[in-house]
Amino acid sequence: ATTAFLSLLLLGLQLALGAARPSACDYPPSAWCSSRDIAAACQVETQCAELYDRTDASHSASPVNLELYYESLCGGCRAFLARQLYPTWVMLNDIMNVTLVPYGNAQEKKVGDKWVFECQHGPPECEGNMIETCLMNLLKNIDDYFPIIYCMESSKDVLKALTPCLQLYQPDLAPDKVTACVNGDLGNRLMHQNALLTEGLKPRQQYVPWIVLNGNHTDELQDRAQNALFNLVCSTYTGPKPDACKTAKDPIQTNREGLCLN
Repeated sequence: ATTAFLSLLLLGLQLALGAARPSACDYPPSAWCSSRDIAAACQVETQCAELYDRTDASHSASPVNLELYYESLCGGCRAFLARQLYPTWVMLNDIMNVTLVPYGNAQEKKVGDKWVFECQHGPPECEGNMIETCLMNLLKNIDDYFPIIYCMESSKDVLKALTPCLQLYQPDLAPDKVTACVNGDLGNRLMHQNALLTEGLKPRQQYVPWIVLNGNHTDELQDRAQNALFNLVCSTYTGPKPDACKTAKDPIQTNREGLCLN
């Protein structure tokens, strides 16, 4: 959006001021607003002021931070991730940060030198949680791992979707490498960290999906997030609204009965 605005602004400058500039302005028109010093040298401070105001406001605004505590096989979690969170992130990732914590209503206990997990929807869910946790650890960047997790969670069979989803979004990452993480000490440690994050929530997590926005969880925020997350992120962001926020969006209803209770 900023690039488009800058292009229009520069076009207007060239039309209004023409090609002739003072000798101190030894820059092409495309660079006139690239810094305040250049704008002053080219005598276009007033014309560039709006761009600077928008840029300064954008830099000073903090992104909206959303944390999702969920289970890989919980129907309500899958619906929220696939129908609300991922589409919103695709459109608004410039103004929001997303943290995914797959664990939910699981329980853990120490047996020897390892943690043993019991998940609400059985061993397959523990495996799904571990796969998605390992994907995050292996790929690091949410731009790389979130499309795979979305692909899995929106598929008929979450676990069987790993290989085709990897082939689609990260063909260089071998499924065997993910499996090695899942079955090894690394995956065990990562899932324990997810347990600690979930158990440390205040207020305590009572169901999943459990949504935390800018460090806060309330029933009102949960309802707004599940019914119209896009609108909630747009209204929460304090900086200049991106173009996507200026288009009215109809809320996508998500059934609260799909919550997986603790």
